[in-house]
Amino acid sequence: MKDFLKFTLATVTGIILSSIVLFIVSMVTLFGIMSASDTETIVKKNSVMMLDLNGTLVERTQENPLDILSQLFSDDSNIYGLDDILSSIKKAKENENIKGIYLQASSLGTSYASLQEIRNALLDFKESGKFIIAYGDSYTQGLYYLSSVADKVLLNPKGMIEWRGIAAAPVFYTEMSPANREQVTAYINSIWRQVTEGVSNSRYIPVDSLNAYADRMLMFYPAEESVKCGLADTLIYRNDVRNYLKELVEIGKDDQLPMLGLSDMVNVRKNVPKDKSGNIVAVYYASGEITDYAGSSASDEGIVGSKVSSDLRKLKDNDDVKAVVLRVNSPGGSAFASEQIWHAVKELKTKKPVIV
Repeated sequence: MKDFLKFTLATVTGIILSSIVLFIVSMVTLFGIMSASDTETIVKKNSVMMLDLNGTLVERTQENPLDILSQLFSDDSNIYGLDDILSSIKKAKENENIKGIYLQASSLGTSYASLQEIRNALLDFKESGKFIIAYGDSYTQGLYYLSSVADKVLLNPKGMIEWRGIAAAPVFYTEMSPANREQVTAYINSIWRQVTEGVSNSRYIPVDSLNAYADRMLMFYPAEESVKCGLADTLIYRNDVRNYLKELVEIGKDDQLPMLGLSDMVNVRKNVPKDKSGNIVAVYYASGEITDYAGSSASDEGIVGSKVSSDLRKLKDNDDVKAVVLRVNSPGGSAFASEQIWHAVKELKTKKPVIV
């Protein structure tokens, strides 16, 4: 009995000590990440911004130490903020030490609307005369639409470009009504038209040809066919891309190529001076499902009617705020909460311009 109690006590003590050590290590790592995130990034000469898209895109990421801690023990994919990407592309355009952008297209969960906004930012970046190079082992259709803006589209010799058109699969109890079929067809054709026109303008491929390639399901052909059709420029393995970029920035193969990821670019200092006039245009993010009450955690809070209404009232009463931009990215939700927000926006409009 004494031996049993002794071994049990030793086991419990070991578990407690291991938990304490694990907690200390986690906290040290957490504080290390947090302190690193506050460090300004120094941009070296002949740097290249790397936009590695492999994860999920949200309207805006918020700094939360608990989120960082959960990521230490999670295998989930990366989460990118659209605001961080757009801001980083603008800073890359203005920084003379950054020579171009390397877009590595893997997989990105997002909408065509967000892809179009990033694409427009990249088009603006190209006005600086700097290069954009895109590479993909395989391109999803959405990321190819984004990557087609690049000066050169690189593809793995054994990869593919998904190019098949857009479809919808709505759920219904009996059959699809004629009115619903009409509206779904209208918005699908509208999105596809913008996608094909964008790719056509960037790749100099007629829209009719792009539609024909989609009908052929070009992704089932060898990679060489994508080059032949003009969707890609060069077949190259991922390991050889870095030397390809070194040639563009005119440094030797044995020299180190400074690469700046999105986390680095977030901490690059902006060149624009801070406005001290007190005149503010507030940007309010409303993203997620519209609900009456907050969820169990901040990450799944979404658009809470009472909170948004309160925030908009504060913006209305703030004399330093001269206008409000309301960015909405939502599938809808509570009719009651939506009406409360509608009323708050209506009241806000009586005092200052509101752009949604």
